[in-house]
Amino acid sequence: MNKTIALQDLGSKDFKDTWDYQEELFKGILDTKIKNRREDAGLETNNYFLFVEHPHVYTLGKSGDISNLLLDEKQLTEKGATFYKINRGGDITYHGPGQIVGYPILDLDNFFTDIHKYLRFLEEMIILTLAEYGLKAVRSPGETGVWLDVGTPFARKICAMGVRASRWVTMHGFALNVNANLGYFDNIIPCGIRGKAVTSLNVELGKKEVDEAEVKTKLLKHFKTLFEAEFTSIVNV
Repeated sequence: MNKTIALQDLGSKDFKDTWDYQEELFKGILDTKIKNRREDAGLETNNYFLFVEHPHVYTLGKSGDISNLLLDEKQLTEKGATFYKINRGGDITYHGPGQIVGYPILDLDNFFTDIHKYLRFLEEMIILTLAEYGLKAVRSPGETGVWLDVGTPFARKICAMGVRASRWVTMHGFALNVNANLGYFDNIIPCGIRGKAVTSLNVELGKKEVDEAEVKTKLLKHFKTLFEAEFTSIVNV
């Protein structure tokens, strides 16, 4: 089993271009798995972890409801935002500047074949990272992602998640609000959940800006521990 993960920080990159790149890496892993199955080739499969920040964009999961987008095409253009319906789970979410987006593209055969455990580990990575900033983040029963003050009138989401998996290969991932412009969330019903707010790490800490590089370092530390993985080939592209 190959537990090494190639880490790439893509910087600021268009959502569709990043989606295409994810698909390319995802397909490469699947092709290797198929070759191994057909030819008993014994080839190792690769694993990847992409960090990225997207320009303003709204994405709708395959089971999502388009009515949760509260803007028409003209209003999207006025907001400088784009919209895509994509092949992950979950409903609608927003990506934009000030948000750390992580896309682990893993062959779970290298780690464990349990998609629910995978999602819980991603959540735990976020929870442990936020704890380092003094925040008590938790899961909300039946709602994937990471929240604050669950079970109170002040419940608010700080990290959204949505993944796709095929033959135990994953893509898409998580979006952690660090220095996000929360006004863009007013244009959707986030994740299709009414009556619950969205927040960002800088807001919770009462800071103008949080060091995003520091947050990434903490995320990777906890990911590495949870998945018993090693990061290699740190490349900016």
